[in-house]
Amino acid sequence: MKHARSAFFTPGSDFTIEDVPLSPPGRGEVRIAIGFCGICGTDQHIFHGAMAHRLGDRRVLGHEASGVIQAIGEGVDDFSLGDRVVVRPLSSCGTCPACKAGHTHVCQNLKFLGIDTDGGFSEAWTVPAETVHHLPEGISLKSAALVEPTAVACHDVRRGRVAPGEDVLVIGGGPIGILVAIAAREAGARVTVSEINDSRLALIGKLGFDAINPSRDDVAATMMEKTGGKGADVVFEVSGAQAGLNATTAVAAVRGRIVVVAIYPEAPSIEMFQYFWKELELIGARVYEAEDYDRAIAMIADGKVDAAALITDVHPLDHIGAAFAGLDGSGAAMKTLIEVSGELA
Repeated sequence: MKHARSAFFTPGSDFTIEDVPLSPPGRGEVRIAIGFCGICGTDQHIFHGAMAHRLGDRRVLGHEASGVIQAIGEGVDDFSLGDRVVVRPLSSCGTCPACKAGHTHVCQNLKFLGIDTDGGFSEAWTVPAETVHHLPEGISLKSAALVEPTAVACHDVRRGRVAPGEDVLVIGGGPIGILVAIAAREAGARVTVSEINDSRLALIGKLGFDAINPSRDDVAATMMEKTGGKGADVVFEVSGAQAGLNATTAVAAVRGRIVVVAIYPEAPSIEMFQYFWKELELIGARVYEAEDYDRAIAMIADGKVDAAALITDVHPLDHIGAAFAGLDGSGAAMKTLIEVSGELA
């Protein structure tokens, strides 16, 4: 393979498919033949004009990628040609105060691969070997494209210190919200999901979760009734809406923990009195660490994540622009994948 077909996105325009000459990976790098790459909510925001300053004139997007090791640079001993892998797309500086404190995933100079550098919507992706995780036997590359968003959910649940027997409310039943619900259930919690979309509500029920539709029911009153007047021990705000954020303090138990997962397009207002009155905790959660990736891989390998239910659309690389456009206003789509090279041997 001397060239790789890659989908370049130009801010303010669209995608173009181009053949890019391949170079050998550098020291400490590996080149991966990409099988599948998911479309993230962040990718969609970029498609609609966000973060243009981070892309330059054009960028190969994509970071929810799975594939096979195709070439290995000098100094890499942990991988062999043909290994099936996923990428944890974070590159930290190693020298800032956050890195020195051991928090490399929130490095003060963090580069997100697939946004700040070219990414996985390409037949070949060269990345630092330290960002790559092995896949066990039995996971298809298609299912493995869910590892990255599942790792987000694992990190969120770990940040929330979810414990067995606790009551958890997830506000927002999109892809990350449902994965948070799954991860919280695996941690032993009783999980309820708040969502208004009928298609998502049907999936939430199919996956075995209780659901509340805030357009029809009072979320706080329902949770209080479900918990004997206690409220939710942990609340995950995944909707990114002011109404969702408003609900967090109303449903939280005394000394409850509120984990903010969503990114807000504008600064929201926060009802701070309840943090004082109930001694609540407000916890931020961003991306993931290596242990979250390991946990996500294990959950998918063990069948805890129903990949078939969550992957609702798969499109070829040539149709990537239409795939992005089709997600606008789609109430039925959950996780959309781009099939770059498919199930590689």
